[in-house]
Amino acid sequence: MRWTGIRPFGVCLRHAALAAVLGLATASGAAAQDAARLAGLAALATTDPETALTEIAETLALPAVAADVRVAFDLNRLAAGLLESQGRLAEAAALYADLAVFADRNRDRLGADPVLLWRAAARLAQAAGDLTAALRAEEAVLNDQRDGLMPTGVLAATLTRLEALAQVSGDPVAAQSYADARTAVLAPPEPVTGQRGDGRGYSEVDIFYATDRAATGSAYPAEFYGAGRGPLETGIARVTVPDAHTPGQVEAPSIWKLEFSANPVRHVTLKSVQPMPQDAFFSEMRTRIGKQDRHEAFIFIHGYNVTFDAAARRAAQLAHDMNYAGLPILYSWPSQGTTVGYIADTAVVQLSARRLSRFLDRVVAESGAETVHIVAHSMGNRALTEALEIMALRHQGDLPAPPFGQIVFAAPDVDLGLFAEILPTIRPLASRMTLYASKNDWALAASQQLHGDAPRAGQGGEGILSAAGIDSVDMSELGEDMLAHGYFAADRSALVDLVSLIWRNPGPAYRCGLKAESADAGRQTWRYEIGLCPNDALLAVISTLQAEGIDTPEAAQSEVARLVTDPTLKSEVAPLVARMMLP
Repeated sequence: MRWTGIRPFGVCLRHAALAAVLGLATASGAAAQDAARLAGLAALATTDPETALTEIAETLALPAVAADVRVAFDLNRLAAGLLESQGRLAEAAALYADLAVFADRNRDRLGADPVLLWRAAARLAQAAGDLTAALRAEEAVLNDQRDGLMPTGVLAATLTRLEALAQVSGDPVAAQSYADARTAVLAPPEPVTGQRGDGRGYSEVDIFYATDRAATGSAYPAEFYGAGRGPLETGIARVTVPDAHTPGQVEAPSIWKLEFSANPVRHVTLKSVQPMPQDAFFSEMRTRIGKQDRHEAFIFIHGYNVTFDAAARRAAQLAHDMNYAGLPILYSWPSQGTTVGYIADTAVVQLSARRLSRFLDRVVAESGAETVHIVAHSMGNRALTEALEIMALRHQGDLPAPPFGQIVFAAPDVDLGLFAEILPTIRPLASRMTLYASKNDWALAASQQLHGDAPRAGQGGEGILSAAGIDSVDMSELGEDMLAHGYFAADRSALVDLVSLIWRNPGPAYRCGLKAESADAGRQTWRYEIGLCPNDALLAVISTLQAEGIDTPEAAQSEVARLVTDPTLKSEVAPLVARMMLP
């Protein structure tokens, strides 16, 4: 077949955009079946590319797939990679260019960086001999990077590529203009680091990271690390968060707001990635933690279908929204960052568990943090549970106190029976363990199908895990659509609960919105009930109390009185804060 990308790409993605505008949602059962089919397509692509291309086109014609922007996008991206692997470079370049345009128009829903797609289109167009298309694609890269206020080194690298393309195409005048532009770009000094309220319209959050993703060799932050396996590397990623940021959101450009490029004044962006040798990395950790009033850190481990870029931005959003006073750390494993990469993700996450276990040991021993919290999401919990089991067995009997404060398993894509079996072994590692689950999580429903109908630990409802040593919280009320999988960070209700845990370690009975449910063997589980908490005000107050290290009832109530001026709202918030101070 000849793949032009016009009919399946154009038709399906337009349908997807229309469905999103109309607010259409795919039923979780159908979504689970479609997700299982996608995983099979990705496997077929490695053995029979031509058949895979045919089946991708057929799958794109399915109504449920056509109504899902992300899935249709990822299927076309898989097709573009297959076309490239078959040597059909002109077709692949055209499809990548189409994908870049669509990603640009749908950043708020896709979270995909069009620059990476334009770069692929330029590379393949040049290889196919279409220098005009290659120049057009690189110009699109430059425009996006300029609007996004990328570092001068990134802009200079793009201008160098444009200069080379202009020379090859026989246009010395254009080549000289690109060279002159590069000289001008490199002349100004790098901007200084911004803090909240400095007048620039955004603040910057430094995320310490460890990753066993392979570096790509690119200086562009969003593609600094790819999806391949590599040795463990450490460093600091700098993320911008706009002053007008809404808690729970990772703002991206929206065509509906006439935004066509990422800008730190309006969007959460990955500004820079700076690798560091591990000894220097932990030394810098100790220095920064030593300067803080609260000597603590939290580690975020992302889930399936997440790129390094997206993981860094999510970690920064969490730290910013919690007004976190400690050091935020990201562990990023080599997820493919695509909905069709489920099987590939499962293949690498276990190897990452071994590396994560050693990294956790070093954070506890060498970071200078007196308290370390961990939050893992989705498939990232496979790496975490295995890493914790290895760690518990390695330190069996020689732990005078739990090395971690809070460990939060958010929507864990882990076999329910396996999770329950591991739990007694790892329980001594934390002061408190919390499980967030939902019966409306389409991603976990798909995983259950892919694993022979074996329930996942992150699924809520009647089958929610009830076990000694862990607080199981059913968050099903927070949503029924695809976004339900990310409720732990994207919903303010969950953010309030998370920051409450990190601030005071209150049990579920003392936190807002949690209702006790009866469970097996007399054990209790908990259900979050919407409408009981003034979430915006409570998040602002608790995050401030956490950041300021306030830990007495008198100081807490004084701060509530200062922060909440509306009498009615104050009468709601004050007793909730007082209750959290009881245990």
